[in-house]
Amino acid sequence: MKRITIPALFISMFIFSCRTTKPSGNYLENYKDTTGKSIVQLPEIKNKKGDLLGIQVYSISTEPKVYEIYNLPCAVASSAGTVNTCGYLVDVQGNITHPRLGVIHAAGLTKAELATEIKKQLTTPKELLTDPTVIVNFLNYKITVLGEVAQPGTLSIPGERVTILEAIGLAGDITEFGKKNDIKIVRESDGMRTVGTIDLTSDKLFESPYFNLAQNDVIMVDPKKQKTKKTEQDVTIARIGFIISLITSASLIYNSFRRN
Repeated sequence: MKRITIPALFISMFIFSCRTTKPSGNYLENYKDTTGKSIVQLPEIKNKKGDLLGIQVYSISTEPKVYEIYNLPCAVASSAGTVNTCGYLVDVQGNITHPRLGVIHAAGLTKAELATEIKKQLTTPKELLTDPTVIVNFLNYKITVLGEVAQPGTLSIPGERVTILEAIGLAGDITEFGKKNDIKIVRESDGMRTVGTIDLTSDKLFESPYFNLAQNDVIMVDPKKQKTKKTEQDVTIARIGFIISLITSASLIYNSFRRN
């Protein structure tokens, strides 16, 4: 009868203790085709404290100084450390400060509502500009994706609209060890911070209030239990390898002395 060596015993125990990782589930499981039936409703994005807004004012006036007076000079970021000064920061009181119009409340208003308010101040009670046009856009629309994704980090969104699926795609997709059915989203709105969950495998995904993301949302993809187990197995492999190398070295030294 052959003897089972100690290294072989360790390896056998480890192999039998390993289990195959369960699949993480598919996106939109059990979803039925609804081509031509879905109605896309885009949420109105409202300005928040800490937002950086780009505001451009135009007029049919032929006066060349109009643009300089009612628009901020822009300094684009460069290697020399120059920062972007084209934007208006919504302060802790929810206001922006316009160089000609003064303090304007912005928090809680949509871009269209803020543009209407600025246009109103340009025309009443005194017409400062002839037939003005005001364009408002976000300069710091961003989201953050953390956890079990290929490329975690903060993403700048130029289009001012992004869904949870697009955000996950921009982050390189969820890894094999990430949970698709229990993703947390941290959101700040009206001075309150909320934490919601969304299931990417659900056929009700599009009905979730977290499907369309808001600026400054933080998405957190938690690891599955298999991730912890794999980490433990990796540590076990390293320890077993170290023990085997010690046993092998001891055996070689012992056999060398026996021969002598």
